[in-house]
Amino acid sequence: MSTLIFVTHPEVVVDPATEVKRWHLRDVGVERMRLFARSDVVGDVTAVWASAETKAIEAAGLLAGWLGLPVLTCEALGENDRSSTGYLPSGEFDKMADAFFARPEESVRGWERAVDAQARIRTAVSGIIADHRGGDLAIIAHGGVGTLLLCSFLERPISRAADQPAQGYYWSATLPGPKVVHGWRPIAQHPKPA
Repeated sequence: MSTLIFVTHPEVVVDPATEVKRWHLRDVGVERMRLFARSDVVGDVTAVWASAETKAIEAAGLLAGWLGLPVLTCEALGENDRSSTGYLPSGEFDKMADAFFARPEESVRGWERAVDAQARIRTAVSGIIADHRGGDLAIIAHGGVGTLLLCSFLERPISRAADQPAQGYYWSATLPGPKVVHGWRPIAQHPKPA
């Protein structure tokens, strides 16, 4: 039996002057992803997919490079569209994210509706699964759509209660199911300073 491993990119460099989709991984995020790439969790991965956002491609590249695989990309794996507001400071972003999950059939300040983002990620991942030819499958994307997909696979209502605790987490499901095996787990602990 194969496994779907849905991974969220780890820590990023927050740069309000740069479009969010173009943010890069921080050094600590790179180190955590390298540790994850060397773990048994991903030892049987035969395909690595990523959203087209820079931080997801970088994280996927670290995993795929270690495994000797290419990175395949899919626009539809991207995070919920928040371009209407652009960068928001942490406190304001959290309030918006709360509203996004609490009112999934509404567009909050122009954000993509949660129900639409959920349908998009579900369709994209279902297509990737349908074309997958054996071994484990890693998809590196984002926390918002990862939570929406997790809720869908668990057949639960959209809720922020199912959200990842922080960046750089993963959940797994059996294939071809997909049946969720476990919820969010950290890709790796933060490395200790030298």
